Amino acid sequence: MVKPLRSTADACPCGRAAWADCCSRYIGTGVPAPDAESLMRSRYSAFVRGDVDHLRATWHPDRCPADLALDASVRWLGLEVRSHRVTGPDTAEVEFVARSRLAGRGQRLHERSRFVRQAGRWLYVDGDILN
Repeated sequence: MVKPLRSTADACPCGRAAWADCCSRYIGTGVPAPDAESLMRSRYSAFVRGDVDHLRATWHPDRCPADLALDASVRWLGLEVRSHRVTGPDTAEVEFVARSRLAGRGQRLHERSRFVRQAGRWLYVDGDILN
């Protein structure tokens, strides 16, 4: 179930701008993100909002898990994008740290994600967990 925001003036979950000026342009609209970082941010916002449809639509079809169930008890606390690096004409990497809380315990996901652009759309391929 997608969690509604109170208003379009609310801050975007990814932390970059207001929701109306940020990830809402890509989630559920069919508008492709212009670069891998914007896609990464929209995917984080989709995790926060519980939007499995956006996650599936932006995952490389050869890598998307068959069962994509999100844990509604996870409370997402913030995203820090550490770097966005173009690695080729249609490939890029984004390093990020996403913080969350589950059952009262803080968690931190530090990942270097790989993205590919196919038919004008950036897609998440996979990532390496970093310490």
